[in-house]
Amino acid sequence: MNQDKTPAAGNPWLAGLALLCSQLSLNVGAAIAKHLFPKVGVEGVTAYRVGISALVMLLMFRPWRTPLTWRQAVNVAIYGSVIGLMNLLIYRSFSRIPMGVAVAIEVAGPLTVAVLASHRPRDFVAVCLAVLGLYFLLPIHGHVDGLDPVGVAYAAGAAVCWALYIVVGKRVSSMSGGQSVAWGMLAASVFILPIGVWHAGGVLLTPSYLMIGAAIAVMSSALPYTLEMLSMRTLSSRTFSMFSSAAPALSALAGMAVLGEHLTLTQWLAIAAIVLASALTSLR
Repeated sequence: MNQDKTPAAGNPWLAGLALLCSQLSLNVGAAIAKHLFPKVGVEGVTAYRVGISALVMLLMFRPWRTPLTWRQAVNVAIYGSVIGLMNLLIYRSFSRIPMGVAVAIEVAGPLTVAVLASHRPRDFVAVCLAVLGLYFLLPIHGHVDGLDPVGVAYAAGAAVCWALYIVVGKRVSSMSGGQSVAWGMLAASVFILPIGVWHAGGVLLTPSYLMIGAAIAVMSSALPYTLEMLSMRTLSSRTFSMFSSAAPALSALAGMAVLGEHLTLTQWLAIAAIVLASALTSLR
């Protein structure tokens, strides 16, 4: 039997609720993070998010109590590196283009995972919708409303990382408790912290910035990654991608509510097409 169709243990409704809460927390945290970019830079905010999250996860789950096998250690190292790079790339994108647009491009990653996991005629429609939405978002024609091509490129890089996050995350989700998240965040911090310190320096130790950074870390990493890892135990990769399809709309709403980012009608319609495309790939 195809693994994606095998019933998983656990309550799928609770798993879906956990994933929805993770998306809400993630997007509000990202909107708050954008306010901090001018103070400590994108790299500094990423260091806050990843470094403080790693510390919280280590204190909560104390993963060292269960030593990793060599195979688990390799998977965790890859998982953590993907998390760190995904955070850095999407924050760089947020600094240049609206959040909703950036995440609409980023969600192409989980959409690709979902399409590759299925070969139904409906997926062809989903691909067409996604291509249509991306066409009206990407700066590849003369009617794009001021989108920075570099910001779009960062979002595309984050899309690749998000696809890898789902694939690799599925491999480590069977580890006990929050062990996989704790080890993964530690690996991500080893990768990201030196970059943040090199770019921002001693300003990272400013108490007021540290407090905001701690809130960002909990809302954008510690809480959502833990909830996502719990949901991965019950949901298939394809179903996980379906829930993730709401991310662009939630990001656009968070950007509008917290940052005052207003999108054009064309951009909203493009985001709606991408959300629908991602949902179609996973409807039973």
